[in-house]
Amino acid sequence: MYKYPKKIRLRSKKLIGKLFDEGNAISKYPLRLVWIEVDELPEDVFLQTAVSVSKKRFKRAVKRNLLKRRMREAIRLNILDLENYLRENNKKLVFMLIYTSNDIKSYADIEKSFKRLVLGLIDSFGI
Repeated sequence: MYKYPKKIRLRSKKLIGKLFDEGNAISKYPLRLVWIEVDELPEDVFLQTAVSVSKKRFKRAVKRNLLKRRMREAIRLNILDLENYLRENNKKLVFMLIYTSNDIKSYADIEKSFKRLVLGLIDSFGI
């Protein structure tokens, strides 16, 4: 039920480039979500995600990896509503979650911010 399988990880450089060229963005401190609706995903996949933490803000890889793990866990536990909505409306979505704070926030803060981003994303689709 709460999985983060390999097929929902965004790895396509073409889609990532398209995401930043044509994508829309929503921000809720300390996260920013850049998203775009696409058609290029495989049939059984309705959503692909990626996470990013700036090397400029966090020089140490240990800290960047800690934040990325927290962001992926928030995605894994809270993506079900968005995935069900996309499935029902036959839409496909690609998004990247970007960490924007200069200091390390707790998992609770990251999860709270991600939940608000998902609600804003669903609202922007017009539920």
